[in-house]
Amino acid sequence: MLDIEFIRENPDLVKRAAAAKGFEVDLDRLLALDVQRRELTKNTNSVRERLNQLSRRIPSLIAAERTQAVEDVRQLKAQLAVQDSELNQVTSQYNELMLVVPNVPGDDVPPGKSDADNVEVSRWGTVAEFDFEPKDHLELGTALGLFEFDRSRKYAGGRSYSLTGSGVMLERAVIQFALESIAAKGFSPLSPPVMVRASALTATGFFPLGRPDTYAIEDDDLFLVGTSEVSLVAQHADEIVRQEDLPLRYVGVSPCFRREAGAAGRDTKGLYRVHMFTKVEQVSIGPADDEWSRAEHQRILENSCEILRALELPHRVVLVCTAELGLGQVRKHDIETWMPSRATYSETHSCSTLHDFQARRAGIRYRSAPNALKFAYTLNNTAAATPRILIPLLENHQNRDGSVTIPLALRRYMGGVDKLLPVARR
Repeated sequence: MLDIEFIRENPDLVKRAAAAKGFEVDLDRLLALDVQRRELTKNTNSVRERLNQLSRRIPSLIAAERTQAVEDVRQLKAQLAVQDSELNQVTSQYNELMLVVPNVPGDDVPPGKSDADNVEVSRWGTVAEFDFEPKDHLELGTALGLFEFDRSRKYAGGRSYSLTGSGVMLERAVIQFALESIAAKGFSPLSPPVMVRASALTATGFFPLGRPDTYAIEDDDLFLVGTSEVSLVAQHADEIVRQEDLPLRYVGVSPCFRREAGAAGRDTKGLYRVHMFTKVEQVSIGPADDEWSRAEHQRILENSCEILRALELPHRVVLVCTAELGLGQVRKHDIETWMPSRATYSETHSCSTLHDFQARRAGIRYRSAPNALKFAYTLNNTAAATPRILIPLLENHQNRDGSVTIPLALRRYMGGVDKLLPVARR
């Protein structure tokens, strides 16, 4: 959520930001509601003060004056009820619009209409040139006995899957390696609730626009998170954090759920875009300082690149263009890992700076001076997300004989196994 004073002072800037990001918001109506809300608040407070003053005077009035005063109180109460109702309606409309005003992209964000306009900033690793016909992750996983789809979809529906045998161990190895790697950087591990109230999703900017992609548990008025970012940020909602405790750094691990409403095409084949996955997520909550925020963005971005280098996976980092930014994001870098079967780099990580967008919605503040409260800044980035990361892991490390070499960094989590072999050869 943006500061309304900022919107009042920079309406054209906010309008351009919304257009660049591709969000529709009636800013003129919002500003008109803001004026109406402030005027109604002023008038309502004035009536309430007159009512309170008159009510306090009544006991001291003589009988003749008291009768008129009681009638005046009755009329003021009726007037206040009407004005309160009108104020509530205007405030409700104002709040609804405030929740869909997008954050302003940073000056360094490239303009663009699609991911084709993202700008590559770095690249690591050499794309393998196989001297045999490489298999995709579906062929490899099937031959290696790592996962299956048909039985899972029989009882769980489309885009369901089961990891099996060494597939379970490989996923757990990646998750544990990523978790330990980020924890070693000073991030506090947390395995938070994944069923949350709507307020947590609103606080982090996923509601109201993200409802179509969110699974609802209607009988309990709860929702399943699509990332532990929701829980890691929302845990500090309505708190005043001690400045000396900042920054707060967390590494969350959790199952995640997304409906992926409207997704279609090759992304839905295999393990690339599924409804349930496991993710290790970095979240930082710090001071309202742009210099710190930029440095922290690079810090958590590099943490993830280190993990990919340890997994020996070629990847590149791209600075995401305006149209690919989410509602609250000031800037975002995607890490795209090389996937041989797709013959391209595909997104596996997403690193976002949000400034105080989430903290304003969540009410996360800190005391910057004895009588001064500021909203904190938040950032997040994927450390590892499975099963998607299994695609490049299998495809890049495959061998001519159908086996897959386990990167050295994962072997201690795999009981020392250095290679996955086709089922028939075990």
